[in-house]
Amino acid sequence: MRALISADDRIDTIAATYRLLGDPTRLRVLLACLDGPIAVGDIATRTGASQPLVSHHLRLLRGARLVRGERRQRQVFYSTADAHIRDMLIDMLEHVAEPQ
Repeated sequence: MRALISADDRIDTIAATYRLLGDPTRLRVLLACLDGPIAVGDIATRTGASQPLVSHHLRLLRGARLVRGERRQRQVFYSTADAHIRDMLIDMLEHVAEPQ
């Protein structure tokens, strides 16, 4: 049975999520996961961040349920956690691309 989450708890969780995404490197890491499973080394290359830094950001993003990891032999491949996260990011990217 799922526990009911109060409106205040939801707002706090959403605010914490947006604070987490306020870091440009962390947001780049999450955006790198949009196109499907990607290895840490490839995320590091794509974002220009070091592997240890990418791993740190992925740990935080996993904790916030924004990404999920799938182990394949010795590597872990990351992708956005679900369609909600993916759609939110795509919508934000489209929003900022709109003319003002």
